[in-house]
Amino acid sequence: MKTELYQKRLTPTATTRIVKPAAYFILLLLTYTVGYLSAPSSTSQPQLTSAVTVTNPSPPSSPGDQIPGSFRVTTSCADPIPSELVRQTLLDRLFNGSSPFQDFPPEHAAKLLRPTRVKGWGSNGAVFENLIRRVNPRTIVEVGTFLGASALHMAELTRKLGLQTQIICVDDFRGWPMFLDRFKNLPMVNGDVLLFYQFMQNVVSLNKTGSIIPVPFSSGSALTMLCQMGVLADLVEIDAGHDFLSAWTDINRGHRILRPGGVLFGHDYFTAADNRGVRRAVDLFARVNGLKVRVDGQHWVMDS
Repeated sequence: MKTELYQKRLTPTATTRIVKPAAYFILLLLTYTVGYLSAPSSTSQPQLTSAVTVTNPSPPSSPGDQIPGSFRVTTSCADPIPSELVRQTLLDRLFNGSSPFQDFPPEHAAKLLRPTRVKGWGSNGAVFENLIRRVNPRTIVEVGTFLGASALHMAELTRKLGLQTQIICVDDFRGWPMFLDRFKNLPMVNGDVLLFYQFMQNVVSLNKTGSIIPVPFSSGSALTMLCQMGVLADLVEIDAGHDFLSAWTDINRGHRILRPGGVLFGHDYFTAADNRGVRRAVDLFARVNGLKVRVDGQHWVMDS
């Protein structure tokens, strides 16, 4: 009797030990089968959910078309504001509506400034009068001003020709590395050699405050800002950094703010490093955009 009871008690346990592994095996087999059947065939092609149109590029029509498209700058500027509003727009946006020449010079700088200290390179070249007479500009943007020699020259030319021209001077007025090797007697206050103040003093002394307005920022940020504001120019002079990358960037950004029929020009087309600096950047830009470069003295000229 005890043996029968013992066997009856063992029977369910043994059955359970057999059924559970079998159930797990069947469940695993079903899972594997469903996954296999639902997977895409390795030989089937994926179905596109949208159409793609491919156009064959047209053959190059000019030398510029043979340059990779990544060289082209296609950013558009804001709609141009009228030339007569350019000065007040800049005063409002940059100087809270007042002239930076008002109550100039400040007391702390007055005793350190010369009445005039106008210094430049090629600032009185014939190219300025040639272009001003041809274009009759209402707005000129100069990139690279230093102490204002060429800007003051252009202001006097436009006055003599009876033009109402605003000259926008873009410069951070910090000079360049080691430029003090050439200008050893400049005053310095806490590392600042007061180029901006001396530039403004020159403009005040020569009575050009009504036609010249400074934009004291780097060329990149200033030209981008002018583009975004819709401040376009009839003449753009590029004369800031003379290495290839600086010149290339300034030329591209300067060209964007040209009005139709405007002219881009600059200095230092002929230098000891022309193949690695300004000249290389100018020639590459002209080739990329299918433009021609003319030479006027030491200056390069490129019509838009």
